[in-house]
Amino acid sequence: MCGKLIIFSAPSGAGKSTLVHHLLNCNFNMEFSISATSRAPRGAEKHGVDYYFLSPDEFRYKIDNQEFLEYEEVYENCYYGTLRSEIERITSKGNNIVFDVDVVGGLNIKENYSGSALALFIAPPSIEILHQRLKNRGTDSPEMIEKRISKADYEMTFSTKFDKVIVNDDLEVAKIEAENTIRDFLNK
Repeated sequence: MCGKLIIFSAPSGAGKSTLVHHLLNCNFNMEFSISATSRAPRGAEKHGVDYYFLSPDEFRYKIDNQEFLEYEEVYENCYYGTLRSEIERITSKGNNIVFDVDVVGGLNIKENYSGSALALFIAPPSIEILHQRLKNRGTDSPEMIEKRISKADYEMTFSTKFDKVIVNDDLEVAKIEAENTIRDFLNK
């Protein structure tokens, strides 16, 4: 494999996507690994840019054909996963890969590529602040927010399995901490 893998995982609403978008504009020769999902697009999300949006049946077909490096059924009929073709697409260019994946997926990728992967866990300052962020985001129903909060409690228990935990209390501070961590990793 040519490039190194940088994995970002966090509970929904912790700020991992914001950090990833920032880091893609830094000079790290990184390319975004586009995840696949069976959920509907949110806001201005675009197929093939933010996610590969698949129906649950399409997703299951790809699972059966072993086209995923990792995947998870996060909620009933709501899958997320990393297509093997994304790794090949990016590494064939010699680029580093940045992943924005769920906690279990992040640990699975780390396990498969342990020597060349850095796994970062982005933590919210508290569950209460996370709840407020999800509400303010305005993209989920109250029921979905409650599901995400319940899952966040569970996901936080995995944080110690990551190489580094960055608490996103102040976005500018979190950006600098992520930049420094990645720079150190890439220079090894």
